[in-house]
Amino acid sequence: MVTLVRAAALTHFPEVLRELGGDPETALRQAGLRPAMLREQDQLIDVSMASRLLEDAAASTGCESFGLRMAQSRQLSNFGVISLLLLHQPTLRHVITTLIAHVHLLNESLLIHMEDAGSVVILREDFVSPDPMRQSIELAIGVLFRMCEALLKDRWMPQRVCFSHAAPADPSLHKRLFRCRVEFDAEFNGIVCRAKDLDEPNPLADPVLVRYAKTVVETTLKGKQASTGQQVRKAIYLMLPSGNATCLCVAQGLGRSMRTLQRELDGEGLSFTGLLEEVRHDLARRYVVNPHYSIGQIAAMLGYSSHSAFTRWFGARFGCAPEVWRGRQADAA
Repeated sequence: MVTLVRAAALTHFPEVLRELGGDPETALRQAGLRPAMLREQDQLIDVSMASRLLEDAAASTGCESFGLRMAQSRQLSNFGVISLLLLHQPTLRHVITTLIAHVHLLNESLLIHMEDAGSVVILREDFVSPDPMRQSIELAIGVLFRMCEALLKDRWMPQRVCFSHAAPADPSLHKRLFRCRVEFDAEFNGIVCRAKDLDEPNPLADPVLVRYAKTVVETTLKGKQASTGQQVRKAIYLMLPSGNATCLCVAQGLGRSMRTLQRELDGEGLSFTGLLEEVRHDLARRYVVNPHYSIGQIAAMLGYSSHSAFTRWFGARFGCAPEVWRGRQADAA
């Protein structure tokens, strides 16, 4: 299934590539994208094409922080019509909740989840994809960080930023942009901040403009609600590593009864079990290729009680043991 993203996701791509000695127009055409589309920010393009464009640009320029370089100049206005609704929410928690509710309008593949864990909150971000998306992940987390910073200014003081991929040879941009501890080879991608920071008042908030913005957004984007299948797939991606990706938990997380959720999936020709298997397949490919994850650790992250149970499932799906598949991917790289 093709998933789409606004062309605005590639804002600052030409500038960053030129700074690094590349040719943006050639790179876009080679990726199957029209250079003129960057002027049409609301145009929708294939997520996989945009992701591959960033990975290829990073490889061709030797710049491991390509996506983060794009993020450092982002503005709230790059969210399009949604930006007006975000800008005037009363607190950062309300801003992020609103962003989560509308993220499918910006990028159908992007996942954002806000998890309260006592005195801290974990803002998780990831993509529905079987392939590693290092540049897209760094871009997305950089944009989220910049949004929080733009609203709270010096009051935005996260505890750490986490990436599941390995550290770059030169992490200086990460340290300069995030101004907090940056962890690589982590078990998730996201930002860990103090819970009280999310409840800091937004000095730009205006309740009158929020009501106006909500009307504008609902009118402009009427009929563009994410399908139940899309919502369930994203929920499984987020909940599987923590062991909560059951039909009941997903239904509760989406504000539905289990019966209602199953009926809606039936109407789309889908099943919860089938979606769970699809997500496991995608995440297995992504996790196994990462040498920093042990096979036992991956088994637990995919909801298996033992290494052997996961190995049997993996062999049935991929035709070999996970250790063998990992070796073949390393040889092909």
